[in-house]
Amino acid sequence: MGDILFLAHRIPYPPDRGDKIRAFHLLRHLSRAHRVHLVAFADDPADLDGKEGLAPYTETREIFWRKAPTAWTGLRAVLQRRPVSLVAFADPAVRRTVDALLDAHPIDTIFLYSSQMAQYLPAAPTQRVIMDFVDMDSAKFAAYAGNARGPMAWIHRREAALLLRHEQRVARDADASLFVSGAEAALFRTRAGASRIHAIENGIDTTFYDPARRFEPVPGAGPLLVFTGQMDYRPNIAAVRWFADRVFPRIHETHPDARFAIVGRAPTPAVQALAERPGVCVIGAVPDVRNWLAAATLVVAPLQLARGIQNKVLEGMAMARPVVASPAAAEGIDHAGTLRVAEGPEAFGDAVLGLLAEPAIAAALGSAARARVIARYGWDARLEPLDALLQAPAVPRHRRGGVGCDRLVPGRYDADHERRS
Repeated sequence: MGDILFLAHRIPYPPDRGDKIRAFHLLRHLSRAHRVHLVAFADDPADLDGKEGLAPYTETREIFWRKAPTAWTGLRAVLQRRPVSLVAFADPAVRRTVDALLDAHPIDTIFLYSSQMAQYLPAAPTQRVIMDFVDMDSAKFAAYAGNARGPMAWIHRREAALLLRHEQRVARDADASLFVSGAEAALFRTRAGASRIHAIENGIDTTFYDPARRFEPVPGAGPLLVFTGQMDYRPNIAAVRWFADRVFPRIHETHPDARFAIVGRAPTPAVQALAERPGVCVIGAVPDVRNWLAAATLVVAPLQLARGIQNKVLEGMAMARPVVASPAAAEGIDHAGTLRVAEGPEAFGDAVLGLLAEPAIAAALGSAARARVIARYGWDARLEPLDALLQAPAVPRHRRGGVGCDRLVPGRYDADHERRS
């Protein structure tokens, strides 16, 4: 059985945010029966220390520093008629490293994590290709366009259209295309007209997220509503602003000692400004998010735009917290009534106030939620279908150029990069 080349748009260690959590567990699962060679980007200086944390799961590890996109990134994308999402991850050094690894090792499977990494495929790969799209990025940008005006609407529509064509090309020749939920997979089949589409759901480590463990107390008293997430990510920013604007004032009026804690790295100025409001606490990065989940009276997930399965919801459920979620945040999770789903500010506020008024019902809901994720969302069970995909024969490559038609052409780009390996 050959080796696996795992290409990821972000280093999957430490597994402390949604995309890194899924990538880490995929990598760990694959490493049990295969030698894995990892090539990934890092965009946070703290993540550069994570390379050695991946040593138990990888034969080789090559990590490349990726600077934040600039206006020049967008201009290059326009001139090259390519999605900004791809140009932002174009690096000739990564191309050379991928080629060298394919030459040096008996790699029979290339595993792509996020569609940005498909540009690093060989022009006509002889290896099995598994593409984990996770979510349908083109649909996300189409949704952004629907909520934008003027030039930003045009930019998002352009990105959505170009990404859809890229996704179609990659999926057409990949041996398997993966999505995080059945709903996301069905959406891709409909919009992209693709086949060989599979849903590989996210799981949750219920031993790590265990409310029976001892956790550090958090400051303050009164009902604590907790939102967790990367706080420079647009859907998370929109969610907390929506909740702070349209829901929490009513909660705070009824419960003057209630607090809304926004927990997560890199809060933007728009998020930090919410701390000026009564009862709103912008916590930022924390050493262990479980301390805040354990202290939470409720976990709220008021996302208005979400794709796939939300780890923040699974984590709250695993910690036996009652969760109030929007339909978008709950989509794809087989929660079987173990969380409250509410749409619109009035219904969301009713759900929160109802659980605050009935602590016994809230506790029972949290216990049922933990039992649900234990029964349904263990990582081993969620990732088991991967093993069959790795044993299936590769599909014929009929189209000249193969799946790598959007690949980075050496010498074509002058991307700034700093290699850290």
